[in-house]
Amino acid sequence: MIGRPDRRAAIRAVTRAALVPGAAFAVHQLRYLLAFGSGASAELARQGHSYLHSVVPWIVLLIGLTVGGFLGALGRAMSGQRSAPRFTVSFTALWAVCSVSLVTIYCTQEFLEGLFATGHPGGLIGIFGFGGWWAIPVAICIGLVLAAIFHGARWVLDEVALRARAIPLPSALAPRAPRPRAVLLIRLAPLAEGWSGRGPPV
Repeated sequence: MIGRPDRRAAIRAVTRAALVPGAAFAVHQLRYLLAFGSGASAELARQGHSYLHSVVPWIVLLIGLTVGGFLGALGRAMSGQRSAPRFTVSFTALWAVCSVSLVTIYCTQEFLEGLFATGHPGGLIGIFGFGGWWAIPVAICIGLVLAAIFHGARWVLDEVALRARAIPLPSALAPRAPRPRAVLLIRLAPLAEGWSGRGPPV
C-alpha cells in the first residue's frame, strides 16, 4: 500500500516530468524548421516522421496534467500549505541538466528512427546531418525555458503560501477562544462566619 504522502510525491513527480515530452517535441520540430525552413514539413514526411502527428494529442494531455497539478498546488498554497519541495540544485545546474536531457532524447529518437523509419538516414548522419546540429542550440534554449518554468512555479507557490500565512483570518473565520462557563458563587452572610465589620456589644 502506498501512503498518502508517497502518493502525493509521485503525482508531483509525474506532473513535473510531463513537461519533458512537450519540450523534446519542440526541440525535434524546431531543429527541422531551422534546417529546412518552409520545406520542413515535406522533409519530415520524407524521413518518416509522420507518426509524430499522432503523438501531439498525448503531449497536450500531459501538459494539461501539469497545469492541473500546478493549479492544485496553488490552491493548497493559498491556504498556507507549501507542497512544492525546494530544489537541491541551482538554476544553472537545472538548466544544464534539462539541456543535456533534451539533447539525449533527441539523439535517441533520431537513432531509433534511423533503425525503424522508412527514408530516415541512420547513424550519426541521421542524428546530426542535414542540419541536425541545430538540435543542440535549440535544446539549450528549450532547456532554459524548462528550468525557468520549474523554478518559477516553485517560487510562485512559495510566495503565495507565505503571503497566505502572513494575512490574518477575518473575524468571522478566525478561531475564537472558548468562553469560560458562568459559575454561581454563594455569598454567605458576614455574621454567619464571624466576619462582621464590628465587634460584639460590651
